[in-house]
Amino acid sequence: MTHHPDMLRSIAIIGGGSSGWMAAAALAHAVGDSIAIHLVESDEIGTVGVGEATIPPIRSFNTGLGIDEAEFVKATQGSFKLGVEFVGWGAADSRYFHPFGTHGADFDRVGLHHYWLRERMNGDDTPFQDYAMAWALARENRFGPAVDNPRDVRSTHAYAYHFDAGLYARFLRAYAEARGVVRHEGKVIDVTREPTSGNVASVKLADGREIAADFFVDCSGFAGLLIGRTLDGGYEDWTHWLPCDRAVAMPCANTGPLTPYTRLTAHAAGWQWRIPLQHRQGNGHVYCSAFMSDDEAAAVLRANLDGEALGEPRLLKFTTGRRQRAWSHNVVSIGLAAGFMEPLESTSIHLIQMGVERLLRLLPDRNHDPLNAQEFNRATINEFERIRDFLILHYYANSRSEPFWKACAEMRVPDELAYKIRHFEAQARLVSPQDELFRNPSWLAVYFGQGIIPDEYDSLADARPQVDAAGELRKLRELMRAAALSYPTHDEFIARHCAAAPIG
Repeated sequence: MTHHPDMLRSIAIIGGGSSGWMAAAALAHAVGDSIAIHLVESDEIGTVGVGEATIPPIRSFNTGLGIDEAEFVKATQGSFKLGVEFVGWGAADSRYFHPFGTHGADFDRVGLHHYWLRERMNGDDTPFQDYAMAWALARENRFGPAVDNPRDVRSTHAYAYHFDAGLYARFLRAYAEARGVVRHEGKVIDVTREPTSGNVASVKLADGREIAADFFVDCSGFAGLLIGRTLDGGYEDWTHWLPCDRAVAMPCANTGPLTPYTRLTAHAAGWQWRIPLQHRQGNGHVYCSAFMSDDEAAAVLRANLDGEALGEPRLLKFTTGRRQRAWSHNVVSIGLAAGFMEPLESTSIHLIQMGVERLLRLLPDRNHDPLNAQEFNRATINEFERIRDFLILHYYANSRSEPFWKACAEMRVPDELAYKIRHFEAQARLVSPQDELFRNPSWLAVYFGQGIIPDEYDSLADARPQVDAAGELRKLRELMRAAALSYPTHDEFIARHCAAAPIG
C-alpha cells in the first residue's frame, strides 16, 4: 500500500470532554491505524459538561460513526427532542414552539406562512406552530421517528436528543480507545514550539512526560491552552450583542412524564433551561451579571425547579464570542477553545461536530499548507456569525418590561440581521441563505412566536383564487392532530426501545 510521503504520523488532542472525545472518535473512524492518535486529559481539571440538549445534525454524526441509536440513548440516559418551547420571550406571558422540521407542507407555490398571515388578517387566530408536526407531537407528549413518505404529514418532523454530556464523552471514549486512540492522564504545564516555523512540537505534562505530534487539536475548553495561551489566536467579544455572561446549573429529580422537548423560560435578567433525561432533569439559569447577582440567579433557579434538587448550584462564567483564528500554525481549536455560544438554541455540541467534520475535510499533511487553515477559519467565522445573529434575534425581538430586556430590544443589531428583519417586517420575505444552520422554519418560529407580524403578505396569494387556502390549512391541522395520536407517548417509546439502566 502506497502512503502519501508527507502524511501526518501523529495527532495529539489536548483535552477530553465532549469535544475531545468527539474529535478522537471521528478521527479514529476516519484514519484507522494510519495515524497515531493521542488524547491528553486531566481528571483534576474536569469539563464544563452542561451541554445536554442537541439539534438534529447530531444524528448524522452518530450514524456516520456506525453508532446504534438505542445503544447510545441507553448509555447516555437520553431522551428525545422535537424542538424548543419558549416561555416569556416575547411578552412576559407568551409561549411558542420552535419545531424541528417544517411547518406543515406547502400546498401551493406561495409559502404556507403567507396564507397563514392572510387568514390571520381575516380573523383566524390559530397559532402558527399548530402547522408543525413536531408541535402536534410535543403538545401530546408523544414521540416517534418520521415516516419515509413525503406525501404523509408524519414525514415533516425531525428530532434530536437530550443526553448527559459526561456519559456521552465516556461512551465515545470507549469507542475511540477500541479503535486505537491512546489516552494520557495528566495536566499540561508547558508547550514547546519549533524555533523556525513556530509550530507546536510537544506538550509537557506535570509528571514530566512529553507528548509530541505533527498536529494538535486544542479541546482544552475556555482555557485554550494552545490556541490562546501559546499561539494567541485572539478572541472577538460579542457581549454587546449577547450580554449574558454567567450561568448557574443544578440538576433535580424528575417529577412526571419526560417531555420530548427542551423548555426555555425567560426571567428578569436572562433565562432558564429545562432538559429532561431518564435519570434526572437538567436545569440552568443563564443571566447577565450587570443586571443580576450570582446569589439572586441561584435563588431564581432554586425557586423554579420542578423537583427535589440533586446538587448544589454550579457557577459558570463565560464570554460569548469566537477565536479570531480557530486554526493557527499546526493547531486547530474545537469546542469551547474555538469560541462560545450560550446554549440558547443548543448549538454547543453542533459546533464541536462541525469543527470536527471541517477538520476531516481539511486534514493537512506535515507541510501544513496555510490554505487549510485559511479555509477552516473562513468557514468557522461564517458559521459562528450566522448562529450569533439567530441568537440575537431572540433577545432583540422581545417586549418585556425589565431593564435587561429593554436594553436588548434597543440594541443595534448586526447589519445582516437588520437586513433580514427589514425584509420580513415589510412583506414576510425570508432572505436567509440556505447554507446556514437555522433555516426558514426556524426564523419563522421566532419571528411569529415573539410578535414580529408583517404588515403584508405575498401579493401572489391574492392572484391565486383557485387555491382554497383556508380549507387546506384546516385540513393540515386536522391531519396532524390525528397523526400525532397514532404515536406512542415519549415514555412508552423510551421504555420500548432504549430504557437506560438505573444509575447507582
